[in-house]
Amino acid sequence: MKPFRPAKRRHLPTSPFAPPPAAPPAKEFDPDDQVTHDKYGLGRVLEVEPGRAVLVDFGTRKVRILAPYAKLFKL
Repeated sequence: MKPFRPAKRRHLPTSPFAPPPAAPPAKEFDPDDQVTHDKYGLGRVLEVEPGRAVLVDFGTRKVRILAPYAKLFKL
């Protein structure tokens, strides 16, 4: 059974409170981009599934990293 999560509330234009911050833009990677990962270290992007995942070669292993690529950064 899934844990209960309350639904996100929408911002009303008449609300006296500031609207929630916008989501950060999605990261984009291209094949042959050099990247770094907090756990795996330096690597090179092999394949890109736009908006879904990237396959990265870290030298000792190849890892498929799913979006939103929280610990993956382009160099």
